[in-house]
Amino acid sequence: MEIQCSLDVRYAEQIAALLRPPSPQEIQYSHRPTALDCWHNSKHPTIVQQDYFEHLLAARNCHGLKIKQSGEIGKGVYANMDFEEEDLVLKDQMLVGAQHFSNKAEAFVCSHCFCYIGSIELQIGRRLYLRSLKNRDTEDLKDHVHTSKQSKVPESNVSDVHVQKTAGSSKGAIPEGMVDALMNGGLTLPYSKEFPLPPVFSCIGGCREEYYCSKSCAEADWESCHSLLCVGKESGGSGTCREALARFYEHAAETNDIFILAAKVISSTILKYQNLKTANHECQKKKMKTSEISGPNFPFLLEAWKPFSMGYKQRWWDCVALPDDVECSEETSFRMQMKDLAFKSLQLLKAAIFTEECAPLFSLEIYGHIIGMFELNNLDLVVASPVEDYFIHISDLPPLEMEEADKFTRPLLDTLGDDYAVSCEGTAFFPIHSCMNHSCCPNTKAFKRDEDRDGQATIIALRPISRGEEVTISYIDEDLPCEDRQASLADYGFQCNCPKCLEE
Repeated sequence: MEIQCSLDVRYAEQIAALLRPPSPQEIQYSHRPTALDCWHNSKHPTIVQQDYFEHLLAARNCHGLKIKQSGEIGKGVYANMDFEEEDLVLKDQMLVGAQHFSNKAEAFVCSHCFCYIGSIELQIGRRLYLRSLKNRDTEDLKDHVHTSKQSKVPESNVSDVHVQKTAGSSKGAIPEGMVDALMNGGLTLPYSKEFPLPPVFSCIGGCREEYYCSKSCAEADWESCHSLLCVGKESGGSGTCREALARFYEHAAETNDIFILAAKVISSTILKYQNLKTANHECQKKKMKTSEISGPNFPFLLEAWKPFSMGYKQRWWDCVALPDDVECSEETSFRMQMKDLAFKSLQLLKAAIFTEECAPLFSLEIYGHIIGMFELNNLDLVVASPVEDYFIHISDLPPLEMEEADKFTRPLLDTLGDDYAVSCEGTAFFPIHSCMNHSCCPNTKAFKRDEDRDGQATIIALRPISRGEEVTISYIDEDLPCEDRQASLADYGFQCNCPKCLEE
């Protein structure tokens, strides 16, 4: 049975306008002042007439890059200077990103910049605590990560929970009360002060789901999207809305956490739209032109949507790769299931944060394209754990110092096992990175250096790059045979004609 969304019909023209790919002229801010111009002008007077991507590059201090339009391949990133092998080409800040649900128990990070927070002791103690809960089967681990029963970092009271000796431990059980002491600051591990982490800041709305490395990160996340997606009692939302959000999160946790990213895009656009309306009185004298597509407020929605309009999109259920265990004869059924899954998620989100003024954003067509944008343009969000550096540091100490420190750290290391240090993992959309085209013989790669300890995308040169040369990455495993590479790239809707493919 075909899934129908009434908003798709009611707002067909507005949806088409939102999904229309930007032309080279539309990428630039208009010389005609808009509400967005006025709002930006009050805060950043120099960017009103700047090219959209030039502004992004300038904000990221990426003066060695240029984004240009091409009629054949769309947008592309080009070198504006010479780069040597292993040079940093780009550090790109995400427009929106989220940590995987399953990873939240393993990595305690800032929900805005994704750096690790608290302390080495807290990172280790929290993992041991959550693992003990899982091992005792008192409650599914997922519930402890996403409900109010999550450990109250850093003030949690877990004195009655102790990690028992695990299979394969060679040093015996962790001493009684050690987990409690690690989590509550009652124990300082040897040499941990050499690996300081930012303090923990709670969510402004008190949701106990999101934590931050600073007040500024908490405020930035609140203002950008979280104020609409917070389930805390201090968020300002009604109890009904909070319950609806809880159901939305539960569905995403059980199905696909890519829906959280789509919710952040919609929330961010709504909040920007509201800011533009507030700033509108500053532009009254400039007689801003009203859109013929809809009422006088639709131009605000178009402007608020602009950052996400730049990303290449297809409907999620059309572009998601067919799993290996799904037969080709079952493809139509599989894609309808994906569409139904997205529709269910959208209905849950709509029940929580719907606003009539931004109704087109809640159409299935828009929702599907947002999710598809992440499917086609996402870069894995990975931040290395400082716990790994800490244990490596202990193992590299002189023998006598290592032996003394080992008395404290060995039981912890044995209990944690091989996965003693799990990286923060998630998915994010990076606006400049998303403009980079594919090559099976790319000249750059996404690679974090030792100093890269947050969620920004880091792009490193694989070989010398000359000024004017296109900067490329690989969307797939470029070591696959040519036929397999072309098949993998079919999901992106193009056939690769890079030198490697032409030669093979």
